[in-house]
Amino acid sequence: MTEIALYLHWPFCKSKCPYCDFNSHVRAGIDADRWQRALLRELDHYAAKTRGRRLVSVFFGGGTPSLMPAGTVAALLDRAAFHWRAAPDIEVTLEANPSSVEAARFADFRAAGVNRVSLGVQALDDHVLRFLGRGHDSGEARAAVATAARLFPRYSFDLIYARPGQDASAWRRELDDALLMAGDHLSVYQLTIEQGTAFATRFARGDFRLPDEETAGSLYEATQERLDRAGLAAYEISNHARPGAECRHNLVYWRYDDYVGVGPGAHGRITLADGKHATRQRRAPETWLAAVEADGHATEEDIVLPPGERRDEMVMMGLRLAQGIDRARFHRETGRAIEASFAARALADLVAGDFLVLDDAGLRATSAGRQRLNAVLARLLA
Repeated sequence: MTEIALYLHWPFCKSKCPYCDFNSHVRAGIDADRWQRALLRELDHYAAKTRGRRLVSVFFGGGTPSLMPAGTVAALLDRAAFHWRAAPDIEVTLEANPSSVEAARFADFRAAGVNRVSLGVQALDDHVLRFLGRGHDSGEARAAVATAARLFPRYSFDLIYARPGQDASAWRRELDDALLMAGDHLSVYQLTIEQGTAFATRFARGDFRLPDEETAGSLYEATQERLDRAGLAAYEISNHARPGAECRHNLVYWRYDDYVGVGPGAHGRITLADGKHATRQRRAPETWLAAVEADGHATEEDIVLPPGERRDEMVMMGLRLAQGIDRARFHRETGRAIEASFAARALADLVAGDFLVLDDAGLRATSAGRQRLNAVLARLLA
């Protein structure tokens, strides 16, 4: 394994969205210099384990990394370039909220070395944005996308569908509106209720309902039809792009390649001489910070994954991709052929039911299989 990617987690937000179960936290004050030093120190720790690799992508996630000082972004990118050989076409993505305050800082992030921005637009309707707890309105979202298109070589934004009361006709109109300002990439996620979120409490109380399964299915199909027709084919369940414009960092995850995770709660997968390591950093920001300052890193878990777990992770990630799992990659990672890695009856039934395709290229889910991927995985990995 000669290539590697870097994920950097900034755990802070101005407010917590009611649907979000990410490792994000609201704090009254943050010592930005202290956090910069700690992130650099943990980056140094993992770079020492992976010397000689070529760095293909960097992703600033959160939380809300567009709240980071641009100087911190620049310092982290400079340190990464010191430790690893950067690919000539390295992708550097920063997630951002499209508020006018954060959009005003986009030029500073571009100067720091960011060349791709991913905007959390989520909806183009002010009433829906208020329901989702977003801190921007549709006008700010449109202005932020326009600014991103002007400043960055590549940009994307997110939308959420299957919202209360939404039907396919209204969703098609919203997609058409979004396509007028979309670039070469668009992410479209179905609203789900995650445990521990504010929405979970409100949903259990009966404050709102989500569309039923049939309606959600029609919304999914409308998404595929509209975006495919616009040239933004689904290369992954929730991500659409023109050929060559896929998010390279996320492809690292879905193809089960190596990446370093730095920051509170960050995960990593790193192939070393003794096997593939799964790493996880301490989740709580203050606990993470204290551990890094004491020990140089805040690793809570670092284990070598056995072949069975590598198989399961590779399948759970790889079947999200339209291209599926490459046969040679699978053998290299697990030491076994695809056919020998699953119960023959389960694999045969899923292929016969037109949920999976198994051929010389490898294993992939059909459109119907990706739409029902949780059920497909439960059957395949049982």
